[in-house]
Amino acid sequence: MEEKTLIFGHKNPDTDTICSSIVMEDFEKKSGNKNCKAVRLGKVNKETKYVLNYLGMEETPCIEDVEDGTNVILVDHNEATQSVDNIQNAKILKVIDHHTINFKAPYLLYYRTEPVGCTATVLYHLYTENNFEIEKNIAVLMLSAIISDTLLFKSPTCTPEDEKVARELAKIAEIDIETYGLEMLKAGTDLDDFSEEELINLDAKKFTSGDLNYIIAQVNTVSIDDVLKKKEKLEEEIKSVIERNGLDLFVFAITDILNSNSQIIALGDRVDIIEKTCKLENNTAFLEGVVSRKKQLVPMVENNI
Repeated sequence: MEEKTLIFGHKNPDTDTICSSIVMEDFEKKSGNKNCKAVRLGKVNKETKYVLNYLGMEETPCIEDVEDGTNVILVDHNEATQSVDNIQNAKILKVIDHHTINFKAPYLLYYRTEPVGCTATVLYHLYTENNFEIEKNIAVLMLSAIISDTLLFKSPTCTPEDEKVARELAKIAEIDIETYGLEMLKAGTDLDDFSEEELINLDAKKFTSGDLNYIIAQVNTVSIDDVLKKKEKLEEEIKSVIERNGLDLFVFAITDILNSNSQIIALGDRVDIIEKTCKLENNTAFLEGVVSRKKQLVPMVENNI
């Protein structure tokens, strides 16, 4: 019997990670790999729940680690620090991604990455290249991922190709992009019932650059001020994470999806890196026009080390 293949995205999964893993399972089965399964590495956020509820789909199973030699396919990430525990001992068969490559493997594998704003855009290309049918539910998943990652085409990570693909998928999905997209994004901004610990971990990614270890976390909202009411307790939780993980820097971005701005809270011994770009007052700074971790926040760190 063919060995089971697990398909998953990064820890603290977002909509692209969850949707792309499900889509990749469908693609693999259409390719002949019937013994594969999409799983996740953490809780499903409210935005993604909106998508799954829209489709009447169950959440994918959650895993914390993998056994040695497990066959895996990575979507929407390639860094070990963002992946499943024990990833170094898994057998990585494929990587489908749209991020900067920070990946090494001592064996040959299929690696597909493109300079686009979303993994689902890459997956759409795989379907069309292989002449695979895109069913309505798969189109909804891919479209939702693109809307999420590009903030309804407002993010600087969005490319003309992402929007072109989204328009094609909307036809298959029979969805009005603007209406559906805004409702989906708004569903993800309901943060009232999250603790401060949960807020800073909803969408947190860990990075390593030389000797620098840092996390950039992000939440979307329609009111930055509402989130900042919890600033004191948020800072307490951030300091705990820094201490537990031996971090040099933690940046928490509160992003206003309606006005395309962010307020950051930055803590750690290396906040001087952030202050090369903007002045921090009481550990915070308002960043006009900044919405993307990948294109704007990560370079703010990497270019100033």
